[in-house]
Amino acid sequence: MTFWDHANPTAFMRLSGAVLPWVSGAAGICLCTGLTWGLMLTPPAQGFGASVKVIYVHVPAAMMAINLWLMMVLASGLWFVRRHHVSALAAKAAAPVGLTMTLIALVTGALWGEPVWGTWWAWDPRLTAFLILFLSYLGYVALWRAVPHTEAAADLAALLCLVGSVFALVSRYAVLFWAQGLHQGATLSLDRAEHIANVYWVPLVVTIAGFVALSVALVLARTRTEIRRRRIDFLQERARRA
Repeated sequence: MTFWDHANPTAFMRLSGAVLPWVSGAAGICLCTGLTWGLMLTPPAQGFGASVKVIYVHVPAAMMAINLWLMMVLASGLWFVRRHHVSALAAKAAAPVGLTMTLIALVTGALWGEPVWGTWWAWDPRLTAFLILFLSYLGYVALWRAVPHTEAAADLAALLCLVGSVFALVSRYAVLFWAQGLHQGATLSLDRAEHIANVYWVPLVVTIAGFVALSVALVLARTRTEIRRRRIDFLQERARRA
């Protein structure tokens, strides 16, 4: 079976139904382990105090907010090229999950920034780009709700998604583009000199794995719901015409 065979709704429902319980279980295990370890068992950090523990929610949520938008860009590109409805519905399903992750990242960033920077918000390049990403998510969700025809909504939403990808990339790499700004550099780095200490790094990696698995599980579950809703709409439309 090729990749494109899984774009068939029946094949997708069968595959996702088999995968979903395992991904959900992995999400539960990793989140319970990582959050308990990070929030309860790690010491306060020099210069940050106990506020450093916000990292176990803020960083994974911010990573998933950006990566879910990039996943939506990929799905939108597949929709434009192949016109497979599963890809459009997957992008639609991912948007509320990404919106929630972006909101969590903004709120926890403010909670972390106030004791460290002395302010809840600053028009820092990365923060500003992240706020625009949040508004892009809102616009994407609203666009799907505003346009009743599925294919027209998918086309317009995909176009918005491609445009919004600029802000997703800027959110990720803003600290490399501009030297100014309050936001620190990357928390996870291949450079050992910039890497956080292992006592914080290990539980953070476990928590990130949990956020990834949770996001995948939610997107799969929501995509399955969107496919069922589309089938119901089709059957209702056929019954009206009969």
